[in-house]
Amino acid sequence: MKILANDGLSKSGVDALEKGGFEVLTVKVAQNQLENYINQHNIDAILVRSATQVRQELIEACPSLKLIGRGGVGLDNIDVEYAEDNGLHVINTPVASSSSVAELVFAHLFGMARFLHSSNREMPLEGDSRFKDLKKAYSNGIELRGKTIGLIGFGKIGQEVAKIAIGLGMHVLATDEQITNAPITLEFFNGQKTTFNIDTIDLEEVLKEADFISLHTPAQENYILAAEQFEKMKDGVGIINTARGGILHEVDLVKAIESGKVQFAGLDVFETEPTPAVQLLMNPDLSLTPHIGAATLEAQDRVGLELAKQIIELLR
Repeated sequence: MKILANDGLSKSGVDALEKGGFEVLTVKVAQNQLENYINQHNIDAILVRSATQVRQELIEACPSLKLIGRGGVGLDNIDVEYAEDNGLHVINTPVASSSSVAELVFAHLFGMARFLHSSNREMPLEGDSRFKDLKKAYSNGIELRGKTIGLIGFGKIGQEVAKIAIGLGMHVLATDEQITNAPITLEFFNGQKTTFNIDTIDLEEVLKEADFISLHTPAQENYILAAEQFEKMKDGVGIINTARGGILHEVDLVKAIESGKVQFAGLDVFETEPTPAVQLLMNPDLSLTPHIGAATLEAQDRVGLELAKQIIELLR
């Protein structure tokens, strides 16, 4: 059986699938050529990340497909209901990249709390001529310990963020439409474990109380954070979005930064990927990454192995 890993697959994943008797093709096929390629090569399964779209038209036109795999959590680039109604397996890897995304949340938070996103731009340009001025400008950073982080969405990734936050001594507030409570277990190097039970609360309370707010929801029809929600937040709040573009109103975010309501924001995802708005790219109060939340070497190994395990169980 043939598998097309159109957005790439780790070597460990490829090796596991080949050992299981599958032929794995790792060529990158353009979206408009996918139908022809799948049909010409009689592809049984297609594996994607966030770049490739697997919509009804493609599924309908490719009768050889038996399985669609998503290396990651979100399935908004796949017409899941149509695929499953037509007998296809749809799988993803909801746990494999959670810790990678959570660590990126704190990479942005630590960087912004100490102005690294700005000083890393200024030091190469003026570090030798304005060292004392820059030192003064960047000496008003804050510590994360003792602060309150608000999590909008408390699934696997939100819970991983909570683990790191608790370890740092932060207060965690979480809101979620489905989850009312979650046990957060911290595992230490010496084998000891400690579990904290966190009850979710209303979004309004999270907006009001949090020093930092981090988004962890699937794609939505409407914005989760826009002008109305920014107005309810503390002055000087920090915002992080490593979830999906389109859930945070970017124009309203910039306005909130200009007004002082939001002190800084870290964005890994954008409404207009892969061409983020220039007003975001040029804003000195934004910490920016190009949608790399799940893209660590360790996560890609876990994703590949998890996909391979599911495929072997379902198709062999």
